Amino acid sequence: MNPDADQVAENDDLLAALLDGRFPDKRGRFGSFGGRYVPETLVPALDRLQAGIDRHLHEPGFQECLSAELRDWAGRPTPLTPAPALGREWGVEVWLKREDLAHTGAHKINNALGQAMLAGMLGARRVIAETGAGQHGVASAAACARVGLPCIVYMGSIDCERQAPNVDRMKRLGAEVVPVTSGDRTLRAAIDEALRDWVSDPVETYYLLGSAVGPHPYPYLVRELQAVIGRESRSQIMERCGRLPDAVIACVGGGSNAIGLFHGFLADRDVSLLGIEAGGRGGGLGDNSATLSHGRPGVLHGSYSILLHDEHGQIQETHSISAGLDYPGVGPEHSLLASIGRVEYQTASDDEALDALDQCASLEGILPALETAHAFAGARRWASQNPGKTVIIGLSGRGDKDMPTLSQHPPKKDSR
Repeated sequence: MNPDADQVAENDDLLAALLDGRFPDKRGRFGSFGGRYVPETLVPALDRLQAGIDRHLHEPGFQECLSAELRDWAGRPTPLTPAPALGREWGVEVWLKREDLAHTGAHKINNALGQAMLAGMLGARRVIAETGAGQHGVASAAACARVGLPCIVYMGSIDCERQAPNVDRMKRLGAEVVPVTSGDRTLRAAIDEALRDWVSDPVETYYLLGSAVGPHPYPYLVRELQAVIGRESRSQIMERCGRLPDAVIACVGGGSNAIGLFHGFLADRDVSLLGIEAGGRGGGLGDNSATLSHGRPGVLHGSYSILLHDEHGQIQETHSISAGLDYPGVGPEHSLLASIGRVEYQTASDDEALDALDQCASLEGILPALETAHAFAGARRWASQNPGKTVIIGLSGRGDKDMPTLSQHPPKKDSR
């Protein structure tokens, strides 16, 4: 075989390992990505979490209880909604997976509820969480209230300002919100502070990590809890259309909504998978949060993945109009999927995301989150090259939380 054929065969083997459950392996690796890079203090806590996952996560009783709570309290299954006006405008058939209609307004509740229930079974006395856009913080506060555990949420002070409605929601739901004034004062700093808290009390504290990042087993755990999005989407599109879509598109920051949606279609080679990162204001280091488009391998927050860092290995500050995508890393499973070419990762700029948000709102009567708007921008670009085809867009959250930011960017008259 020629070298290209050798690479294709290797990529096929890596995808097969992912699909049949060999990844993550015993070291927590997705191929060369993932693993654990943590202080010794946290190793026993991660071992307990792994043991709890092995014992409870796929046990029928736990799954029955989780499914009932997701149905009766969180509102699953979420609809797969046709978007005919966008479809006519773009020249394709558009379907929206409506995670914005889940309880608390985003996909984050799927993971938060599952982890909060697991924390209770592991004997935790308190739960800590981090948040950027605030949706994971709100979901964690709600889930902890549901299971009866106190919740402390760390949030960068910049994000507290631009996501003020979600700060108020977290407090109403009984959580303590701790603004983080160190570092970049956004999601990265919030994770740093949450990890410091966890190191100080790893026995009675449970860290409810919000995205598919961090040390093993978190990327696996978050993916398993978010995979309900992809399972539902695949079943729903087959029921409605009798066939699979041509493409599935989601926004990617840390990557939890995308990994959950993509997992329903990974084995379907004829379905294109596109992850859309925050292109911000340009391609320069510090001007975007497009990790897979501009980053290099390194270690951040306990995991080896693709990161945005300089030639000296120093993690760089990022930029995005969207608080939830403003992170200099990405989950290790996404790094694997990018390296083997199963998912194509592209960028959408701040302006493209704002324009796509206005178009969705004015044509479909749905206000998506700024994070989600990046997926719409990527889908519109895809549609221009694929007339007549079918796409599912992961509508990961609603845009109410973004009104303080959106009020500074009035809609353009030609947004339709």
